[in-house]
Amino acid sequence: MPALSGTDVSLEPFRDLLGWPGLPRAVALSLFTGLAATLVSLALTVLICAGWQGTHAFRALERALSPLLSVPHAAAAFGLAFLIAPSGWIARLIAQPLGWERPPDLLILQDPFGLSLIAGLVVKEMPFLLLMTLAALPALRPAQSLATAQALGYGRVAAWFKVILPRLYPQIRLPVYAVLAFSVSVVDVAMILGPGTPPPLAVQVLRWMNDPDLAMRFRAAAGALLLLALTLAALLLWRGAEITLARLAARWLVAGGRGHCEGLLRALGLGFGALSAALVLLGLIGLAVWSFAGLWRFPELLPQGWSLRSWMRHGPELLALFGRTLLIAATSSGIAMVLTTACLEAEQRHGLRPGTRALWLLYLPLLVPQIAFLPGLQVAGLLTGLDGTLAAVIAVHVVFVLPYAFLSLSDPYRALDPRYAAVAHALGRGPGATFWRVRVPMLLRPWLTAAAVSAAVSVGQYLPTLLIGGGRVPTLTTEALALASGGDRRVIGVTALAQTAAAFLPFGLALLIPALAWRNRRGMRHG
Repeated sequence: MPALSGTDVSLEPFRDLLGWPGLPRAVALSLFTGLAATLVSLALTVLICAGWQGTHAFRALERALSPLLSVPHAAAAFGLAFLIAPSGWIARLIAQPLGWERPPDLLILQDPFGLSLIAGLVVKEMPFLLLMTLAALPALRPAQSLATAQALGYGRVAAWFKVILPRLYPQIRLPVYAVLAFSVSVVDVAMILGPGTPPPLAVQVLRWMNDPDLAMRFRAAAGALLLLALTLAALLLWRGAEITLARLAARWLVAGGRGHCEGLLRALGLGFGALSAALVLLGLIGLAVWSFAGLWRFPELLPQGWSLRSWMRHGPELLALFGRTLLIAATSSGIAMVLTTACLEAEQRHGLRPGTRALWLLYLPLLVPQIAFLPGLQVAGLLTGLDGTLAAVIAVHVVFVLPYAFLSLSDPYRALDPRYAAVAHALGRGPGATFWRVRVPMLLRPWLTAAAVSAAVSVGQYLPTLLIGGGRVPTLTTEALALASGGDRRVIGVTALAQTAAAFLPFGLALLIPALAWRNRRGMRHG
């Protein structure tokens, strides 16, 4: 970087980084919160599936997955913060019976151990892992395997752990790694719920990048490489734990134990799954209440009055941000869906199937910390003159949206009965006509759902929008995070609700369009 007097190769940025007093704490915090959030999310996912798969409660949870996944990380984090803060709803609920007149002097938000950060990550990452698990389960025929194991006297949970989980985990290993990499290097949730002195390493790297002293960019670059190494170390540590646990569990799998504490394990799975969904829902309600709140003293459960002042004051600005956010989301998800559909159609026409290497390449943007490679794209944008443009932001969003589009659409696309296409070919229709007149109508709902998931991912992108947009392409997400340091709950509530609405809108359209298109075709309405 000659502009910053960096004209030769030097280890000075790394020496400068190692001399920062908060480095050991920041590294330990990132590693601990990432591993803990991934472990808890995976454990709850497995418990829920083991105890309740195939039941009415499980089907209800499946229906709640799309709304839970569509809530942006920042909005969910703000909602959780409004619940668990010393002056939040939970404290208000117990304050009156306990006689509290002021909020307790407890460090709950941004605690030094990152517990609130772990909770915020779990409530968002568990639904993602559950969705990936549901996508992988049908190929394993779990009902038949469970019936056989239970006929031999095994309990439901023990049978699931012994005959389903060993075959399932290799299918969801990549999503688990993606969750781990994200949790170690997360920025937006950590800015809201994580500690600040020192913060997790990813947040500190972003601070150095935005420092007015441009020389701090060298330390930021060294920190980004360290974060990449830390993420790789976390993945290797997790892989080592997988191998160790597999060896330790090998004897247990064939030991013949029929299972203990079945009721407790089922209750824990359902209870924590319901709690996770409730925290997100109550958090959104809390955001809505704060956005309309007038005077609201502690320990009152509800405001003394209601007001539209916050909406009227910030409405025009938010409307412009809402439109820009939807434009970026619609364009990036549209490009991703076209690419995904083309890949899947090529599979059908030419008998192709992506291998393990292709899947790893697909997941690469989710496995590499954003803060580690986005600065390089930012420099490339500066050199090409695309920095700070809407086109550059859309392009970088496609990078992160594409994996979710492929994961959401691939299973329904491949599961479509090939006999429909065979009948069309027998009637003289070519591949193009078969695609437009058979596959597109029959896959309309899955296609729109995948597009909605992709759009929701785009709405929640913070770091790519901030760095590639250079602060000149603001969205609802960047605005919400900019307001986080201000502490005005009413403004945060308004902005986070608008962000959530932008993520919910595509899901509403995904439900409405098939219902209207197939209003006279009942069998087609449900995809």
